[in-house]
Amino acid sequence: MSRPPWTRSVCADSTPGFAMLVAETTTLVGCAFGSPVGRDGSWWQGFDATLPRSIEQLTASGHVFAVTGIVVHPHQRDRDLARRLQERLLVDHHASLGVTLVPVADHAARAAFQSWGWQDIGEVHRPLDPGPALLRTLVLPLGRRTATNPDGLAHNAGTQRPA
Repeated sequence: MSRPPWTRSVCADSTPGFAMLVAETTTLVGCAFGSPVGRDGSWWQGFDATLPRSIEQLTASGHVFAVTGIVVHPHQRDRDLARRLQERLLVDHHASLGVTLVPVADHAARAAFQSWGWQDIGEVHRPLDPGPALLRTLVLPLGRRTATNPDGLAHNAGTQRPA
């Protein structure tokens, strides 16, 4: 099975840093898109628990990227394409942490993300049209897991919260 080539796109979107990664063969077979999470922490508004300090630090340092969508053609033979698209999008943006939101009722999407290593860290309430939505917050640490760094989150001078 041949792997589709990757194409990076930047679209006119109101979100600063919005990026899209496209996979294609002779036709479009999938895409993943998202944007960097702002350093001000506003992305986390509505989070229902205490945000782990390591995530606060990574957010403040600009090392968090939100994957806001993954679309793969249903007849695509490469069952691993969705995972590879989101991984490549995060790597291309030098993220230390990927984040995404999944509707509470979408058990299939949450199960897919968790099978790729994403961790559920809690709920977030977001105002959406026609009303508020309850979403699960998933994170994907991209650092190496070690005995001193079991969460896989990078902790160094570049990711410390400013004083």
